[in-house]
Amino acid sequence: MSQRYTDEALLDAARACVAEHGIARTTVADVARRAGASRMTVYRCFPDAATLWSSLLTREIAAVIDTAEAQAAELPTARQRLIAAALASLAALREDPVLRRVIEVDAERLIPYLTVKRGHAQEMAIAVVRRHLAEGRDDGSIRPVHDMAAARLVELVLRSLVTASPALIDDGLTALIEAELAAMLDAWLRPQVTS
Repeated sequence: MSQRYTDEALLDAARACVAEHGIARTTVADVARRAGASRMTVYRCFPDAATLWSSLLTREIAAVIDTAEAQAAELPTARQRLIAAALASLAALREDPVLRRVIEVDAERLIPYLTVKRGHAQEMAIAVVRRHLAEGRDDGSIRPVHDMAAARLVELVLRSLVTASPALIDDGLTALIEAELAAMLDAWLRPQVTS
């Protein structure tokens, strides 16, 4: 079995465990058992439980971003692609079983990422937004902005909406809030028309 396959199989097992029980109630032994592996196999791939959980959440968010990017790829302007990918990511993260469970039962684990630090997943999201901003500058669909400041702002807005997702799920206003977010991003990024 290759190292990559082992990592993926273990992350699949961790995903199933966390979606069912949350992080605090899942042990490395639970993950190993679900994967049909030994605890030592898990520790060879992930040096500690914190690395395992971080890798799992990063993989979840990366998959969502990749899917959202693919869905938006055919839109004609970078501004449209950025907004569509942001909304698709928000909807998918809100419904993601791992993130939902973590928000529901292990929210305290997210506090550092909301207050004092950025993880790998946030850095990935910021890089994607920066790419859209650069493409929008090139195609004329996005006004001149400070790429890093604007990208971090977009990521912070989306992050806050994801972590507040229990307040939005099954709420009749969810679609309207998303429409307002799209309008807000569009108005903010659209170049000013000079007469």
